[in-house]
Amino acid sequence: MDVRPTNQVCLTKYSHGGGCGCKIDPAALHEILANVPRFAGNPNLLVGIESDDDAAVFKINDSQAIVVTNDFFTPIVDHPYDFGRIAATNSISDVYAMGGTPLMAVSIVGFPVNKLPLNVMQEIMRGGVETCQDAGIMIAGGHSIDNEEPIFGLCVIGMIDPRRIKKNSGAKAGDVLITTKPLGIGIMSTAVKVQSLSQEGYEKVVRTMSTLNKPGAWLGSQESVHALTDVTGFGLAGHALEMARGAGVSIILEAGKIPVMEEAWGLATEGIVPGGAYRNLAAFGGAIQFNGNLSTDHQLIFTDPQTSGGLLMAVAPDAAEEIIAKLKELNCLVAAPVGRVVAANGACSVTIEGP
Repeated sequence: MDVRPTNQVCLTKYSHGGGCGCKIDPAALHEILANVPRFAGNPNLLVGIESDDDAAVFKINDSQAIVVTNDFFTPIVDHPYDFGRIAATNSISDVYAMGGTPLMAVSIVGFPVNKLPLNVMQEIMRGGVETCQDAGIMIAGGHSIDNEEPIFGLCVIGMIDPRRIKKNSGAKAGDVLITTKPLGIGIMSTAVKVQSLSQEGYEKVVRTMSTLNKPGAWLGSQESVHALTDVTGFGLAGHALEMARGAGVSIILEAGKIPVMEEAWGLATEGIVPGGAYRNLAAFGGAIQFNGNLSTDHQLIFTDPQTSGGLLMAVAPDAAEEIIAKLKELNCLVAAPVGRVVAANGACSVTIEGP
Protein backbone atom coordinates (compact mmCIF):
# COMPACT_ATOMS: atom_id res chain seq x y z
CA MET A 1 0.00 0.00 0.00
CA ASP A 2 1.32 3.46 -0.89
CA VAL A 3 1.40 5.57 2.27
CA ARG A 4 3.42 8.35 0.69
CA PRO A 5 1.96 11.85 0.67
CA THR A 6 -0.16 12.86 -2.31
CA ASN A 7 0.48 16.14 -4.14
CA GLN A 8 3.65 16.52 -2.12
CA VAL A 9 7.36 15.85 -2.47
CA CYS A 10 8.38 12.32 -1.44
CA LEU A 11 11.56 12.87 0.55
CA THR A 12 12.93 9.33 0.40
CA LYS A 13 13.37 9.70 -3.37
CA TYR A 14 16.13 12.19 -2.61
CA SER A 15 18.20 10.00 -0.27
CA HIS A 16 20.35 6.93 -0.89
CA GLY A 17 19.39 5.52 2.51
CA GLY A 18 17.33 6.62 5.46
CA GLY A 19 17.62 7.28 9.16
CA CYS A 20 20.19 5.45 11.25
CA GLY A 21 20.53 2.93 8.42
CA CYS A 22 22.90 5.51 6.89
CA LYS A 23 25.47 4.83 9.60
CA ILE A 24 28.86 3.52 8.55
CA ASP A 25 28.89 -0.17 9.46
CA PRO A 26 30.56 -1.13 12.77
CA ALA A 27 33.59 -2.87 11.26
CA ALA A 28 34.42 0.04 8.95
CA LEU A 29 33.84 2.57 11.74
CA HIS A 30 36.25 0.79 14.08
CA GLU A 31 38.85 0.67 11.32
CA ILE A 32 38.44 4.40 10.70
CA LEU A 33 38.76 5.26 14.38
CA ALA A 34 41.66 2.90 15.05
CA ASN A 35 44.27 5.48 14.01
CA VAL A 36 42.45 8.62 15.10
CA PRO A 37 44.41 10.30 17.92
CA ARG A 38 42.74 10.16 21.32
CA PHE A 39 42.66 13.27 23.44
CA ALA A 40 43.93 12.40 26.91
CA GLY A 41 45.04 14.23 29.98
CA ASN A 42 41.91 16.15 31.01
CA PRO A 43 40.32 14.44 34.03
CA ASN A 44 37.10 16.40 33.49
CA LEU A 45 36.34 14.51 30.27
CA LEU A 46 34.33 11.74 31.89
CA VAL A 47 33.06 10.05 28.71
CA GLY A 48 34.76 10.25 25.32
CA ILE A 49 34.95 7.94 22.32
CA GLU A 50 36.73 5.05 24.01
CA SER A 51 33.67 2.98 24.94
CA ASP A 52 31.38 3.64 21.94
CA ASP A 53 29.01 5.46 24.25
CA ASP A 54 26.06 7.62 23.28
CA ALA A 55 27.38 11.08 24.13
CA ALA A 56 30.39 12.94 25.52
CA VAL A 57 30.30 14.11 29.14
CA PHE A 58 32.43 16.90 30.60
CA LYS A 59 32.53 17.61 34.32
CA ILE A 60 31.90 21.20 35.44
CA ASN A 61 31.92 20.63 39.20
CA ASP A 62 31.14 17.87 41.69
CA SER A 63 27.41 17.97 41.01
CA GLN A 64 27.16 19.09 37.37
CA ALA A 65 28.45 17.78 34.06
CA ILE A 66 27.57 18.74 30.48
CA VAL A 67 26.32 16.07 28.07
CA VAL A 68 27.04 16.81 24.39
CA THR A 69 25.85 14.88 21.35
CA ASN A 70 24.95 15.39 17.71
CA ASP A 71 22.99 13.22 15.32
CA PHE A 72 21.64 13.73 11.81
CA PHE A 73 20.53 11.65 8.85
CA THR A 74 18.72 11.59 5.52
CA PRO A 75 14.93 11.07 5.26
CA ILE A 76 13.47 7.81 6.53
CA VAL A 77 9.87 8.79 5.67
CA ASP A 78 8.38 10.93 2.93
CA HIS A 79 6.39 13.41 5.01
CA PRO A 80 8.64 16.41 5.87
CA TYR A 81 6.94 17.11 9.20
CA ASP A 82 7.25 13.47 10.31
CA PHE A 83 10.91 13.42 9.22
CA GLY A 84 11.61 16.50 11.35
CA ARG A 85 9.96 14.96 14.40
CA ILE A 86 11.80 11.68 14.01
CA ALA A 87 15.22 13.24 13.46
CA ALA A 88 14.83 15.53 16.48
CA THR A 89 13.58 12.68 18.70
CA ASN A 90 16.55 10.56 17.67
CA SER A 91 19.05 13.36 18.37
CA ILE A 92 17.71 14.11 21.85
CA SER A 93 17.71 10.41 22.72
CA ASP A 94 21.47 10.26 23.25
CA VAL A 95 21.19 12.63 26.21
CA TYR A 96 18.47 10.48 27.76
CA ALA A 97 20.58 7.39 27.05
CA MET A 98 23.30 8.77 29.35
CA GLY A 99 20.73 9.38 32.09
CA GLY A 100 20.80 13.12 31.46
CA THR A 101 18.29 15.93 30.98
CA PRO A 102 18.39 17.95 27.71
CA LEU A 103 18.81 21.72 28.00
CA MET A 104 18.95 23.11 24.46
CA ALA A 105 19.71 22.23 20.85
CA VAL A 106 21.07 23.72 17.63
CA SER A 107 20.07 22.35 14.25
CA ILE A 108 22.11 20.63 11.53
CA VAL A 109 20.58 21.12 8.06
CA GLY A 110 21.49 20.06 4.55
CA PHE A 111 18.99 20.88 1.82
CA PRO A 112 18.97 20.72 -2.00
CA VAL A 113 17.82 24.28 -2.50
CA ASN A 114 17.43 24.01 -6.28
CA LYS A 115 15.61 20.67 -6.20
CA LEU A 116 12.99 21.02 -3.47
CA PRO A 117 10.65 23.87 -2.52
CA LEU A 118 11.67 25.75 0.60
CA ASN A 119 8.39 25.00 2.35
CA VAL A 120 9.56 21.38 2.61
CA MET A 121 12.45 22.49 4.81
CA GLN A 122 10.05 24.68 6.78
CA GLU A 123 7.90 21.62 7.54
CA ILE A 124 10.95 19.57 8.55
CA MET A 125 11.99 22.37 10.93
CA ARG A 126 8.46 22.66 12.29
CA GLY A 127 8.50 18.98 13.21
CA GLY A 128 11.88 19.39 14.88
CA VAL A 129 10.84 22.48 16.83
CA GLU A 130 7.62 20.88 18.11
CA THR A 131 9.50 17.79 19.26
CA CYS A 132 11.98 19.96 21.12
CA GLN A 133 9.07 21.76 22.76
CA ASP A 134 7.75 18.37 23.89
CA ALA A 135 11.15 17.69 25.43
CA GLY A 136 11.08 21.07 27.19
CA ILE A 137 13.95 22.57 25.21
CA MET A 138 14.43 25.06 22.36
CA ILE A 139 16.33 25.09 19.09
CA ALA A 140 18.56 28.09 19.71
CA GLY A 141 20.40 28.25 16.39
CA GLY A 142 22.15 25.98 13.93
CA HIS A 143 23.99 25.66 10.65
CA SER A 144 22.78 24.84 7.14
CA ILE A 145 24.38 23.95 3.83
CA ASP A 146 23.14 23.44 0.27
CA ASN A 147 23.40 19.67 -0.15
CA GLU A 148 22.37 17.07 -2.74
CA GLU A 149 20.43 15.07 -0.15
CA PRO A 150 18.14 16.46 2.56
CA ILE A 151 19.74 16.10 6.00
CA PHE A 152 18.34 17.10 9.38
CA GLY A 153 19.39 16.60 12.97
CA LEU A 154 20.45 18.35 16.14
CA CYS A 155 23.41 19.00 18.35
CA VAL A 156 21.96 18.67 21.85
CA ILE A 157 23.38 19.92 25.15
CA GLY A 158 22.23 18.31 28.38
CA MET A 159 23.06 18.24 32.07
CA ILE A 160 23.77 15.35 34.41
CA ASP A 161 25.11 14.70 37.89
CA PRO A 162 28.59 13.24 37.22
CA ARG A 163 27.98 10.66 39.95
CA ARG A 164 24.95 9.32 38.06
CA ILE A 165 26.22 8.92 34.50
CA LYS A 166 24.83 5.80 32.87
CA LYS A 167 27.46 4.44 30.51
CA ASN A 168 26.80 1.51 28.21
CA SER A 169 29.64 -0.37 29.91
CA GLY A 170 28.37 -0.89 33.47
CA ALA A 171 26.45 -4.15 33.05
CA LYS A 172 27.07 -6.87 35.66
CA ALA A 173 26.60 -10.62 35.49
CA GLY A 174 23.11 -11.43 36.72
CA ASP A 175 21.55 -8.17 35.48
CA VAL A 176 18.21 -8.22 33.69
CA LEU A 177 18.01 -6.50 30.27
CA ILE A 178 14.97 -4.32 29.63
CA THR A 179 13.94 -2.40 26.50
CA THR A 180 11.32 0.28 25.86
CA LYS A 181 10.40 0.18 22.14
CA PRO A 182 9.56 -2.64 19.71
CA LEU A 183 11.95 -3.66 16.93
CA GLY A 184 11.28 -3.60 13.20
CA ILE A 185 11.74 0.11 12.48
CA GLY A 186 14.30 -0.28 9.69
CA ILE A 187 12.36 -3.04 7.98
CA MET A 188 9.07 -1.16 8.09
CA SER A 189 10.74 2.04 6.90
CA THR A 190 12.17 0.13 3.95
CA ALA A 191 8.63 -1.04 3.20
CA VAL A 192 7.57 2.60 2.91
CA LYS A 193 10.02 3.08 0.04
CA VAL A 194 8.71 0.09 -1.89
CA GLN A 195 5.05 0.84 -1.11
CA SER A 196 4.56 -2.36 0.88
CA LEU A 197 3.57 -1.02 4.29
CA SER A 198 -0.03 -0.73 5.48
CA GLN A 199 -1.42 2.58 6.68
CA GLU A 200 -1.70 1.10 10.17
CA GLY A 201 1.94 -0.01 10.00
CA TYR A 202 3.05 3.42 8.84
CA GLU A 203 1.27 5.14 11.70
CA LYS A 204 2.74 2.67 14.19
CA VAL A 205 6.33 3.05 12.99
CA VAL A 206 6.11 6.86 12.90
CA ARG A 207 4.63 6.89 16.41
CA THR A 208 7.45 4.61 17.59
CA MET A 209 10.20 6.76 16.08
CA SER A 210 8.59 10.00 17.31
CA THR A 211 8.26 8.92 20.96
CA LEU A 212 10.85 10.62 23.15
CA ASN A 213 12.95 8.48 25.47
CA LYS A 214 12.18 10.81 28.38
CA PRO A 215 12.33 8.06 31.03
CA GLY A 216 16.10 8.05 30.52
CA ALA A 217 16.39 11.12 32.75
CA TRP A 218 14.67 9.23 35.58
CA LEU A 219 16.71 6.09 34.96
CA GLY A 220 19.83 8.17 35.51
CA SER A 221 18.84 8.61 39.15
CA GLN A 222 18.41 4.87 39.80
CA GLU A 223 21.40 3.09 41.33
CA SER A 224 19.95 -0.26 40.28
CA VAL A 225 20.36 0.70 36.60
CA HIS A 226 23.94 -0.36 35.88
CA ALA A 227 24.12 0.35 32.13
CA LEU A 228 22.02 2.30 29.65
CA THR A 229 22.08 2.92 25.91
CA ASP A 230 19.63 3.45 23.07
CA VAL A 231 19.05 1.04 20.21
CA THR A 232 19.82 2.70 16.88
CA GLY A 233 21.83 1.97 13.75
CA PHE A 234 23.59 -1.22 14.85
CA GLY A 235 20.34 -2.94 15.84
CA LEU A 236 19.49 -4.55 19.17
CA ALA A 237 22.17 -7.22 18.77
CA GLY A 238 24.87 -4.68 17.91
CA HIS A 239 24.16 -2.32 20.77
CA ALA A 240 23.89 -5.25 23.16
CA LEU A 241 27.32 -6.36 21.93
CA GLU A 242 28.76 -2.90 22.62
CA MET A 243 27.30 -3.18 26.12
CA ALA A 244 28.81 -6.64 26.59
CA ARG A 245 32.26 -5.68 25.35
CA GLY A 246 32.32 -2.50 27.42
CA ALA A 247 31.60 -4.47 30.60
CA GLY A 248 33.62 -7.59 29.76
CA VAL A 249 30.54 -9.84 29.93
CA SER A 250 28.26 -11.76 27.59
CA ILE A 251 24.56 -11.25 26.96
CA ILE A 252 21.74 -13.68 26.28
CA LEU A 253 18.63 -12.30 24.55
CA GLU A 254 15.39 -14.28 24.42
CA ALA A 255 13.77 -13.80 21.02
CA GLY A 256 10.33 -14.78 22.29
CA LYS A 257 10.35 -11.95 24.84
CA ILE A 258 11.63 -9.21 22.53
CA PRO A 259 8.81 -6.92 21.30
CA VAL A 260 8.66 -6.65 17.50
CA MET A 261 6.10 -4.79 15.40
CA GLU A 262 4.02 -7.60 13.94
CA GLU A 263 4.17 -6.48 10.32
CA ALA A 264 7.98 -6.58 10.36
CA TRP A 265 8.09 -10.40 10.60
CA GLY A 266 6.25 -10.88 7.32
CA LEU A 267 8.20 -8.13 5.57
CA ALA A 268 11.49 -9.76 6.58
CA THR A 269 10.28 -13.07 5.12
CA GLU A 270 9.53 -11.25 1.86
CA GLY A 271 13.08 -9.90 1.77
CA ILE A 272 12.07 -6.31 2.51
CA VAL A 273 15.06 -5.59 4.74
CA PRO A 274 17.46 -2.62 4.73
CA GLY A 275 21.03 -3.24 3.62
CA GLY A 276 22.23 -2.09 7.02
CA ALA A 277 20.79 -5.22 8.66
CA TYR A 278 22.99 -7.42 6.46
CA ARG A 279 26.04 -5.18 7.00
CA ASN A 280 25.56 -5.28 10.75
CA LEU A 281 25.28 -9.07 10.78
CA ALA A 282 28.45 -9.42 8.70
CA ALA A 283 30.36 -6.90 10.81
CA PHE A 284 29.60 -8.66 14.10
CA GLY A 285 30.78 -12.03 12.81
CA GLY A 286 30.85 -14.84 15.36
CA ALA A 287 30.26 -12.46 18.27
CA ILE A 288 26.52 -12.68 17.53
CA GLN A 289 25.14 -16.20 17.80
CA PHE A 290 21.64 -17.54 17.11
CA ASN A 291 20.28 -20.63 18.82
CA GLY A 292 16.92 -22.30 18.32
CA ASN A 293 14.32 -22.08 15.60
CA LEU A 294 14.98 -18.69 14.01
CA SER A 295 14.99 -18.52 10.21
CA THR A 296 17.76 -16.59 8.47
CA ASP A 297 15.21 -13.94 7.47
CA HIS A 298 14.01 -13.51 11.03
CA GLN A 299 17.56 -13.28 12.40
CA LEU A 300 17.78 -9.96 10.56
CA ILE A 301 15.12 -8.50 12.89
CA PHE A 302 17.80 -8.34 15.57
CA THR A 303 20.44 -6.59 13.42
CA ASP A 304 17.87 -4.31 11.75
CA PRO A 305 19.07 -0.70 12.12
CA GLN A 306 16.63 1.13 14.37
CA THR A 307 16.06 4.84 13.88
CA SER A 308 15.09 6.53 17.14
CA GLY A 309 14.79 3.17 18.85
CA GLY A 310 14.13 2.50 22.50
CA LEU A 311 16.35 2.40 25.55
CA LEU A 312 18.22 -0.76 26.49
CA MET A 313 19.26 -1.10 30.13
CA ALA A 314 20.97 -3.58 32.43
CA VAL A 315 19.23 -3.62 35.80
CA ALA A 316 19.97 -5.38 39.09
CA PRO A 317 17.68 -8.45 39.20
CA ASP A 318 16.02 -7.54 42.50
CA ALA A 319 14.96 -4.15 41.07
CA ALA A 320 13.78 -5.25 37.62
CA GLU A 321 10.07 -5.52 38.45
CA GLU A 322 10.08 -2.08 40.09
CA ILE A 323 11.86 -0.50 37.12
CA ILE A 324 9.44 -2.12 34.65
CA ALA A 325 6.43 -0.90 36.64
CA LYS A 326 7.78 2.65 36.67
CA LEU A 327 8.55 2.60 32.93
CA LYS A 328 4.93 1.61 32.28
CA GLU A 329 3.80 4.45 34.54
CA LEU A 330 5.98 6.80 32.46
CA ASN A 331 4.10 5.67 29.32
CA CYS A 332 6.89 3.79 27.57
CA LEU A 333 5.64 2.03 24.44
CA VAL A 334 6.81 -1.23 25.98
CA ALA A 335 8.71 -2.16 29.14
CA ALA A 336 9.89 -5.69 28.49
CA PRO A 337 12.54 -7.90 30.09
CA VAL A 338 14.35 -9.32 27.07
CA GLY A 339 17.41 -11.11 28.40
CA ARG A 340 20.17 -11.33 30.96
CA VAL A 341 23.84 -10.62 31.50
CA VAL A 342 26.19 -13.54 32.14
CA ALA A 343 29.89 -13.93 32.75
CA ALA A 344 31.92 -14.09 29.55
CA ASN A 345 33.27 -17.53 28.74
CA GLY A 346 36.16 -16.36 26.62
CA ALA A 347 35.33 -13.53 24.20
CA CYS A 348 32.35 -11.30 24.93
CA SER A 349 29.33 -12.26 22.88
CA VAL A 350 25.59 -11.91 22.38
CA THR A 351 23.48 -15.05 22.03
CA ILE A 352 19.91 -14.79 20.77
CA GLU A 353 17.87 -17.76 21.91
CA GLY A 354 15.08 -18.62 19.49
CA PRO A 355 11.58 -19.71 20.52
